[in-house]
Amino acid sequence: MIVRKLRLKKGWSQEQLAQLSGISVRTIQRIERGQNVGLESMKSLAAVFEIDIADLSAKPAAQEQEMDSQVINNQATINEEEAQALQQVRDIKGFYAHLIKYAIIVGALFILNLVTNPGYIWAWWVAMGWGIGVVSHGLSVFEVFNFLGPQWERKQVEKKLGRKL
Repeated sequence: MIVRKLRLKKGWSQEQLAQLSGISVRTIQRIERGQNVGLESMKSLAAVFEIDIADLSAKPAAQEQEMDSQVINNQATINEEEAQALQQVRDIKGFYAHLIKYAIIVGALFILNLVTNPGYIWAWWVAMGWGIGVVSHGLSVFEVFNFLGPQWERKQVEKKLGRKL
């Protein structure tokens, strides 16, 4: 992994690094994926990057630990408000996907209805039934009527646990 970072820092392609180091492109790819490296390959890479072999072989473990700690810190910084905001965005995305599916399928049903039996428009029943579901979904996602929302849930839990609010 450090080889890739050093290579990119220099602005070299894998082919260029292979030419400079005398190592095959396939070996460069294996090294960048973290597979074991032979001593001669390490010497060649260290010479090309003008660093010590020990630095080249010691850095990956230290960098992995550093990256792991950064990931843990980033995950720890996501607080409850951010989690709720992410969930809200996912819910809105789900609603829009539902709305698009509704429009496409109901439109196709109207076309099918007009082609097969223009005398009786039965697609209205599907549009109205499913439309009630879409409207309900939208009201829920955009919290227009928050009848059974988080506050209601919290009250019910406190009530069941015998606590007063």
